[in-house]
Amino acid sequence: MIRERKQTLKISLLFLDALAGFLAFWSAFILHFYVISPERREFVMTDGLFAPAQFFVGSPELQMLLAYLPLALMFVMAQVVVFLAVDLYRPLQGRQSLRENLAIVRAVAIALVIVLAALFFYRGQSYSRLMIGYATVLSVLYIIVGHGLFRAALSYLRGRGYNIRNILLVGTGKNALRFIQSMEQYPLYGYRIRGALGPKTKMPKEMATYRIGDLKELETICEDEQIDSVVVALEGASKELRSVVDFCYREGIDCRIIPDLFDLVTHRARVEDMNGLPVLTLRDIPLHNGYHRFMKRLFDIVFSSVVLILNLPLFVVLALIVKLSSPGPIFFVQERVGLDRRLFKLIKFRTMTVQEKNRSDTTWGSKNDVRVTPIGKFLRKTSLDELPQFLNVFLGDMSVVGPRPERPHFVKQFKNTYERYMLRHSAKAGITGWAQILGYRGDTSIEKRIEADIYYIENWSLLFDVLIVLRTIPSMIKNPGE
Repeated sequence: MIRERKQTLKISLLFLDALAGFLAFWSAFILHFYVISPERREFVMTDGLFAPAQFFVGSPELQMLLAYLPLALMFVMAQVVVFLAVDLYRPLQGRQSLRENLAIVRAVAIALVIVLAALFFYRGQSYSRLMIGYATVLSVLYIIVGHGLFRAALSYLRGRGYNIRNILLVGTGKNALRFIQSMEQYPLYGYRIRGALGPKTKMPKEMATYRIGDLKELETICEDEQIDSVVVALEGASKELRSVVDFCYREGIDCRIIPDLFDLVTHRARVEDMNGLPVLTLRDIPLHNGYHRFMKRLFDIVFSSVVLILNLPLFVVLALIVKLSSPGPIFFVQERVGLDRRLFKLIKFRTMTVQEKNRSDTTWGSKNDVRVTPIGKFLRKTSLDELPQFLNVFLGDMSVVGPRPERPHFVKQFKNTYERYMLRHSAKAGITGWAQILGYRGDTSIEKRIEADIYYIENWSLLFDVLIVLRTIPSMIKNPGE
């Protein structure tokens, strides 16, 4: 749990520091060659010290800029590598400390030594050492300020409830108290303790302010408080533990366990360290990893952008045909359940006659639905009605690959009928998915779809996404409209 947030913050800071280093380098370039020592610029441009850049067409200033570009990239890459090597991105606690600032100074100094050593062995281009010195000083300043602004931005967003995950503790003993104390050391990770459930007996006095009820109130509180994760800190209570695990598993809520001398190995358990406290995660999902989420989101943005740009003329033509073929709006917009059981507006080209909202939200479609318009049949057969969903992907509501999203009415119905159904919401909903590749589309077995979706979620990789996309097109050609 804390590891996923740590990785997300680490990636964010890494990009921020790389940007700061890049800005520092070019600030130093301008400072040295245009403010402090403009005569050096004239000397460099007239003396031909940037010979490799002469192959580029442009003014001497542009050629000089291009000559220093490789040094800028080397400067930034050296800093990033050193920052990772010295573990600069330790867990962010409340305030920016002097120790962290000194660590930044040391890391930038080590990167400077690496750059100077590389330049010593490189004889192709002569660079200003003084300018590199300016860049180093500015880099330290920019990175320290950047870290401070990063903390301020996080605090601002957390204070307004953005990207906060609500945690409910099950247990009121010493383990629960230790967990709360550990979490309070990391306010920037965006976790909010909503309270603790458990008996008053043998409860440390410090837990009195956190206890909000008994274990029997678990379901009600999870619904009322919109709980994202349940952390079990029961001490020697195996019966209660089993009921909590079963509840979380059924509802698709993340369940973490602070072990207390009992033997519990269920599902795909993973142990992670949280400030010296071992915590069991019952479902090890690849997309809980911050780096994996970043790579999937990057793939979604690039892929959806390309699809939308290349299909813009087709998009306009289809919109006109839908509008002129039958009364009603161009797009059909409907609420669906996505990642972490959150609702979003799914966009499709309208393929049916206009109907009452309640009916469309609660009526299961069929292959020969009389509500489908003639042009709608064509759009469904070719799957072109789903083209606007790439807007959902670009906006972040959906992914290119993932479980197909369902309407809230049916989600409530299915979660009580099919075991593990809610686990489908551990990943973003997708336009295509593993279930669709296997042929589980439309009016097919719900159990098979759930099984395929969970397999995809538990075995996700970027290569898996690419393979599903590559197999989607021949699957559509072989089984159109299914």
